[in-house]
Amino acid sequence: MYSLPEIPCSLPNINIPENLDISKVTNILAKQFQNLDQDCFVGDAVWRDTFALTGSLRTFITSESVSTAWKATTTRAKALALSVTPDTAKITRLTENISWVDVGFSFQTTGPPETTCSGNASLIPDAQGNWKIWVLCTILEQLSTESNVDLLHPSNNSPSIEFSTGFDPTNCYDCVVIGGGQAGLSCGGRLQALSMSYVVLDKNNEVGDSWNSRYDSMRLHTPRDFAHLPFDRTFPDSYPKFLTKNELAKGYQDWVARYGINIWQQTTVHSGKWQQEQGIWELNIQRDREAQTIFGAHVILANGGGLMPSSPTYDNQGSFEGSILHSSEYRSASSWADKHGIVVGTANTGHDIAEDMLAAGLASVTMVQRSPTYVVPVEHVSALMDSYFNSSISTDIADRLFHSMPLAVTRLIYQKLLHGMASQVSQPFDDLEAAGFKTERYGDLVYSMYERFGGHYLDVGASRKIGAGQIKVKSDSLPIEYTKDGLKCSDGSHLKGDIIVFATGFVLDMLKAVENIFGQKIASQVEEFWGLDEEGEIKGAFKPTGHPALWYIGGACSQARYYSRFIALQVKASIMGMPLPIYEDKFPLEKHTTSTTLA
Repeated sequence: MYSLPEIPCSLPNINIPENLDISKVTNILAKQFQNLDQDCFVGDAVWRDTFALTGSLRTFITSESVSTAWKATTTRAKALALSVTPDTAKITRLTENISWVDVGFSFQTTGPPETTCSGNASLIPDAQGNWKIWVLCTILEQLSTESNVDLLHPSNNSPSIEFSTGFDPTNCYDCVVIGGGQAGLSCGGRLQALSMSYVVLDKNNEVGDSWNSRYDSMRLHTPRDFAHLPFDRTFPDSYPKFLTKNELAKGYQDWVARYGINIWQQTTVHSGKWQQEQGIWELNIQRDREAQTIFGAHVILANGGGLMPSSPTYDNQGSFEGSILHSSEYRSASSWADKHGIVVGTANTGHDIAEDMLAAGLASVTMVQRSPTYVVPVEHVSALMDSYFNSSISTDIADRLFHSMPLAVTRLIYQKLLHGMASQVSQPFDDLEAAGFKTERYGDLVYSMYERFGGHYLDVGASRKIGAGQIKVKSDSLPIEYTKDGLKCSDGSHLKGDIIVFATGFVLDMLKAVENIFGQKIASQVEEFWGLDEEGEIKGAFKPTGHPALWYIGGACSQARYYSRFIALQVKASIMGMPLPIYEDKFPLEKHTTSTTLA
């Protein structure tokens, strides 16, 4: 169930004047920090904690639950030195009538472990003019006694934990990372920054092959600055705004060489088991065609979330004389000139493949649309992201701004901005619908990204070709069976095709991936991966999974980069013998009608 629409929060319907005395609001917040009780918050206040006080990712809703959790966690963690960060207060204006004041702050905890933390408070005036906190965000920054997770140090390949007699220390690591894409590399770099011994295991031949193995025309639909790996601008301004797969791979290769990341290519994990008494994983791997056994105190699964290709089945497949591919097998249409192509699926990949077929000179290209598609012009996405991710703002700061907000609030902000822009440009959507393409003009991008795991299209050009009739659309009935030269649909119509590509996504099953490696007993202990819980937090990923030494990471480039720091900090705290204490209390959500009408 998609939880975000049910979470009782709203955007403030307030026009804060530009001549506001910001220092007055800053002073009020500084005084509130002395005793942050329920009266300091608006009724539908929201607090999102990113490992600073709860030891996890938690979102608390309503002034009562926020103040209760705040008092409990700050007392338990021995939070001190809460202070407003100078020169951070500013008015944030979403629209003319939606605005608030943001103020940064910092604090420390004496734990254990001892930590430094940052935060942001978004304040609005109530009906009486009293400034109160609307949204509160807190972020774990560093383990106070350890090196900086955001600054990479030289590799340390000797274990920092003591293993029982019988273990070969040359094959023991604080952490083993399975998967060498953006998530695995980010984790490896963060672990190295915290002076832990680690190894990244990657099945591919070379660094960057997680991108190089994609279809030839593949390029990101999000801006370049969204795609950096940790520590530096992996893709400087000499790279184009929208990176190709080859440019991504090249950037990864340069990054790994620059920081000396300990990665083993052509390495697969066949099986593993948790040795309870020693508190260590035993992993049976094959590296360069040779069997090995290695050990790790922790394991991070960065292997794509157990993604398995998914395709619909139609009758009479044996009668079809052409070629059938899933998008994961697709590389190029260059050898298919003058043939007829069918693409089943209308999300990002489906549009890319249809464009590739058109460019290759196929006689016809037809997209089969199974449900309405949320189409977002790429310039709208850029307008949303460019204010965060650009060459003048450090990626560290951009990540905190972009990812620290409660997801329920982020959803409302996205909808207000994207729906507003969509309402100003009706012609592209009208052209799509005239061509038979069913559009969802005012969709929910957060739903697509976090719950559905896709199903939308960030329009980098294919919509214009669909509207012009260059790419045809079948959306009024679905295929039911194969024919000798294509597909027959439920309305009796026929789609001519020599090549059929299913751009129909993947089944996400991390629990199956865990079971395949570690067995059913371990799989029964851990949470599922992705989708949202009742607080609007991602399930399983980045936080404790249910097993004290098994972690999940995944998501888009920026998510992998940002949240890798928190997995590394949690692993380091555990290695130190001071794991982050978990705050378990839950608070029931109340139904609430938002005060801001969305377009």
